Amino acid sequence: MKRILVTMLVCLLAGSGFAAELGDDGLHKTPWMRDTFKDLREDLQEASSEGKRLVLFIEQQGCIYCQKMHEEVFPQSDLSAYIEENFFVVQMDLHGSTTAVDFDGEESEQRVLMRKWGILFTPTLVFLPEEVPEDTTAIDVAVSAMPGAFAKSTTLDLFTWVNEKRYALDNGEDFQRYHARRLQERNNLSQD
Repeated sequence: MKRILVTMLVCLLAGSGFAAELGDDGLHKTPWMRDTFKDLREDLQEASSEGKRLVLFIEQQGCIYCQKMHEEVFPQSDLSAYIEENFFVVQMDLHGSTTAVDFDGEESEQRVLMRKWGILFTPTLVFLPEEVPEDTTAIDVAVSAMPGAFAKSTTLDLFTWVNEKRYALDNGEDFQRYHARRLQERNNLSQD
């Protein structure tokens, strides 16, 4: 019995030391992030062809909160599987010099685009609708934007809220109410 407990403890400690992979651009990577040309019109089209929602994950080099998401939140298998199954994730760099094309057709360095969108914090998740008019920007049509690093439950609830299009329901349950209800439901299940 003691050997089993020691083995379980070693596995838990080893899992908590997960080191996120860094790409050549200095940003953390996950297997479900897509390496694209960052033409958002093309990315939306590809996401739609796969039956997925487009989400932009904005990061920067040295971001300790981005690292936290990659090392502590995203490795959780149920969250990771949900994202991979339902979302087309494109990583963008707050200070990046490589170009990207917004929905309005404007091509610019990613850092210029981030200023245009008013992105100040990393990480920031920008969830896009399934259809976007050509004459608008990603941030103007986003169905939700989440700046900051959050725990698994908040992150999963936000991805679920967007995937289920709860932002479009007329029931008065915005994300905060939805998340509070989901937390209570999970809490009630754990007490049973």
